[in-house]
Amino acid sequence: MLIIVGILVVIASVLGGFVASHGKLAALWQPFELVIIGGAALGAFLMSNPPKVVKATFASIPAVFKGDKYKSGDYLDVLTLMYELLNKARREGFIALESHVDNPSSSDLFNKYPKVLADHHLMDFITDCLRLMVGSNIEPHELEPLLELELEKHHHEMMAPAHALAKVADGLPGFGIVAAVLGIVITMGSIGGDIVQVGAHVAGALVGTFLGILLAYGFVGPLAAAVEARAEQDSRIYESVKTALLACLRGYNPKVALEFARKTLPSNVRPQFAEFETHLKGAK
Repeated sequence: MLIIVGILVVIASVLGGFVASHGKLAALWQPFELVIIGGAALGAFLMSNPPKVVKATFASIPAVFKGDKYKSGDYLDVLTLMYELLNKARREGFIALESHVDNPSSSDLFNKYPKVLADHHLMDFITDCLRLMVGSNIEPHELEPLLELELEKHHHEMMAPAHALAKVADGLPGFGIVAAVLGIVITMGSIGGDIVQVGAHVAGALVGTFLGILLAYGFVGPLAAAVEARAEQDSRIYESVKTALLACLRGYNPKVALEFARKTLPSNVRPQFAEFETHLKGAK
């Protein structure tokens, strides 16, 4: 919602100020300037990014308008799932998790949390980590760098769309100048003709510079920042899973391990202690 409000504020401020200064909105309607700027930016974006990043970027733009991927209830579900898994491992040994880890879709534990089960990236992270703990006597200091490496790789992939959009925003003012220069070339060709026509060409060229700067700092740049903020927020759930697993390996009981995990979550989505306790009792 704030993104939509921000877009409306930018448009209202720029166009409202222009009209209030006795400007005519029709003078800003230069569709071919938009074709030059937008087409050049799109082409540069496609050239500078691999297909995976291009696809992820186009997917991230509508997703950012929907808000964070994980809501407070989703964090509760993940924490409760981890508690159930670690509690089972504490009572029966990690070998008891082997069937659940190898085939999560048929696991009664995982099926209690369908939204978590449907998140393939998160499920891969949880099951891969548990598989290491099931199949070996790995020590916390040995597992931690592996988890850090996995999180770093995942974080880099989640940030790629934001970085790609930021590069587009950096290039838009330059493409605006390209459009303006082409407009000046057209203007020079009309010198000696009708002064009104010459003035219209000059105005069109200046609009190219205006559009490049406005698109960069008013729309694409803030959108890149919003995509980055969403990726940062969504990656916290992986950090909490890592914290719970390491705490369990260090000998803490599942409740304490999950309390460590709960503390790693951002305050705006972190379940309260009493809320988490109530949710655990409901799950039991």
